[in-house]
Amino acid sequence: MKKQAIILTSEAGYPVAEKIKKEFPDLQVFSKASIEGVTVIDSISQCVEENFGQYGVLVFIGAMGICVRSIAPYIKDKHTDPAVICIDTTGRYVVSVLSGHIGGANELTGRLARIIGGEAVITTQSDSLNLWALDTLGGKFDWTTSSNIADFNQPLTAFVNKKPTALLLDIKDRGTAYLERTLPPHVTVYYNYAGIDLTKYELLIAVTPFLYPDAGINTVYYHPAILHLGVGCRKDCNPEGIGAYIKDALSTSNIAASSIKDISTIDLKKEEQLLASLQELFEDIPVNIYTADDLKGIEVPNPSFKVEEVVSVPGVAEATAIKSAGYGMLVLEKQKAKLSEGNDFTFAVAIDRDAIRQGHIEIVGAGPGDPDLVSVKGRHFLEEADLILYAGSLVPVELTYCAKEGAVVRSSASMDLEEQFSLMKEFYDKGKLVVRLHTGDPCIYGAIQEQMAFFDQSDISYHITPGISSFQAAAAALRSQFTIPEEVQTIILTRGKGRTPMPDREKLHLLARSQSTMCIFLSASVIEDVQQELLMHYPQETPVAACYKLTWKDEKIYRGELKDLAKIIKENNLTLTTMIVVGRAIDNRHGLSRLYSQEFKHLFRK
Repeated sequence: MKKQAIILTSEAGYPVAEKIKKEFPDLQVFSKASIEGVTVIDSISQCVEENFGQYGVLVFIGAMGICVRSIAPYIKDKHTDPAVICIDTTGRYVVSVLSGHIGGANELTGRLARIIGGEAVITTQSDSLNLWALDTLGGKFDWTTSSNIADFNQPLTAFVNKKPTALLLDIKDRGTAYLERTLPPHVTVYYNYAGIDLTKYELLIAVTPFLYPDAGINTVYYHPAILHLGVGCRKDCNPEGIGAYIKDALSTSNIAASSIKDISTIDLKKEEQLLASLQELFEDIPVNIYTADDLKGIEVPNPSFKVEEVVSVPGVAEATAIKSAGYGMLVLEKQKAKLSEGNDFTFAVAIDRDAIRQGHIEIVGAGPGDPDLVSVKGRHFLEEADLILYAGSLVPVELTYCAKEGAVVRSSASMDLEEQFSLMKEFYDKGKLVVRLHTGDPCIYGAIQEQMAFFDQSDISYHITPGISSFQAAAAALRSQFTIPEEVQTIILTRGKGRTPMPDREKLHLLARSQSTMCIFLSASVIEDVQQELLMHYPQETPVAACYKLTWKDEKIYRGELKDLAKIIKENNLTLTTMIVVGRAIDNRHGLSRLYSQEFKHLFRK
């Protein structure tokens, strides 16, 4: 990473430089004035001449005219010039001057403005219009960028001028999710190439690992690295020409070579020169080596009994590609070739399972109740979902109000598991996005184990987005830090023994021996037993809090001592949605941490 520097054109701008340097401690400051900690220079023009090519970022603090005249003789190319930013001496305006997108000046301008409380001034048209920056979009998501037009400014101009644009997304990743979420009005999204009427558009943007016929219009390709090349060969195979042959075969099969993420083979082939040759050809991508045991049970469409006799698996190329793809499907089945006698080789390509555009179920943690406490990622899933199935008895319906038009929103409160599975699978089989919305964080008493077992058995794609748990909401509501230096450093999340039995080793009175902060879920109905077990080790005067419907509109919190816990619960008719907190960390303001003292200051310098 290139160095970053501030050039003070006026000593009056030093207070602004000081604020910035606190956030960027390695940043070097140049000035003609003699200031402690600042590198003294004879002239600004000479400083720029010596450092223009040595620094990735130059921040001028002073007049814009001085900044522009100083850099003008050295500007060459937006791909190599440093990011240049100019800030007035009062810190009121932060202006992106040079290399806005490619050099990162626009992004840094926004960050510097936030640091000093100034106003970011960015004149790049795509930023002004809040449009995607097509020239840097690929780098943002690790996609390889290409175009059918030599002058990349042509598609850029068409896009920022809001010409009708088709967006092809035939795979999915975090980048495609971002594009779908931020779709401009002049862009229409498609999920397969055949469905696009290209006569309606002046620009095509395609995020795909595949190659399509020239559309006859400006086209920008983004190729994500989501394909896995599996390779097999005869012993001591001569690698000459094989790499070029494979690349040609990929192109003929309409597969982008730049989307190959790694190369895979079996351990018996790990010393073959072919692997090193291919790795170099594909720009040093990783090589995965698997044992026969690793590949056991992987079914391949083109098995070879001869190969199985030698390496104990029916096919090296297909099996290793599938393994590296997380058991994704083959997009190119086994290809056999021989460029010279005795140098047989095979190859196959599989796509990441997670990248396949298919049905998907996202288990989302709703948080403790307040609709604003769902995570940003969880909110995005709720906005994109075709079906939201929420735990109606525990999750406020307000959390589903962000659903898109046409989405189906159902409560699972009256459904048994079979009905829930049937509904989710109905949408999944249609290639739809399903959100299963659970209270708090799904991993804590979330009842998702049976659902995940069903998803696994049915080979369904699913993922979990965590949420804020009620124990965290309790700490916030109680204004308490549940870990206190030198007093309590452990938080126990547990429940009392009710209809669901507790393992003997996890009985409350055993857990209570540590006198940690204990957060007890789902136990209001057995509160007398809970209190009795806790009193075996906690003192009677230990602080307790009964937190009812945390973050909901009707939230209630009752404080007291452990000896009165059962009385608090019963007198206030507290029910299932009650979090019980026990421990001397509640309201504790003693033993304050020394973390921010002088001896720990070094921890905050990076």
